[in-house]
Amino acid sequence: MPSTPHIEKHFTATATVRDIVIGMADGLTVPFALAAGVSGAGAATSLIITAGLAEIAAGSIAMGLGGYLAGRTDADHYETERQREIEETVRLPKKEKEEVAEILVEYGLPKTKIAPVVEALSRDPKRWVDFMMRFELGLEKPDPKRAGQSALTIALAYIAGGFIPLSAYILIPNVQTALTVSVIVTLMALFLFGFFKGRFTGLDPLRGGLQTMLVGGLAAGAAFLIARWIG
Repeated sequence: MPSTPHIEKHFTATATVRDIVIGMADGLTVPFALAAGVSGAGAATSLIITAGLAEIAAGSIAMGLGGYLAGRTDADHYETERQREIEETVRLPKKEKEEVAEILVEYGLPKTKIAPVVEALSRDPKRWVDFMMRFELGLEKPDPKRAGQSALTIALAYIAGGFIPLSAYILIPNVQTALTVSVIVTLMALFLFGFFKGRFTGLDPLRGGLQTMLVGGLAAGAAFLIARWIG
């Protein structure tokens, strides 16, 4: 009797997906709130567009720079910890072997089989250090291109998200009409963004969409009311 193969379905959020989520989330929310706030102050369409474009440019650069620095920090941290592990295997080999044994015990390896495994691993310094980095410190070697790719991905995602609320003001001359359209379009985009983010990450899509839309709507509403009150 033929058996149906078991296929496991897991979603592992890649670094690129995380960068898109970070950039798009801020890109949708911050320019949306800014445009709504400036509209509430009674500014002309040209001023709203100029302010929005300036914010998108500044925001994408700042977010991209943040992504680059985060990537470089991860890489530097990994290299620092790896160098420390290399030095410890040379200066304190006995202690490092004991740590390997403790890790293997935690994974359920019988004590009678631990000593041969530890000795075999310690004869290969590179694999020994790799083992300690992965299982003692929980660190994976970062992609050397990660920092630059992260910066570019976050910046582009921010720009793409930022033009969604601003596009209404670019296409519609009347400020109030543009504000209404911007609110509708951006809230829909926030909902869809949260929906698909939840679907890909295993969370409830409807809840994710509503939460994302609520957060963005509250930010824009607060900015609009504050600007209206000040103006």
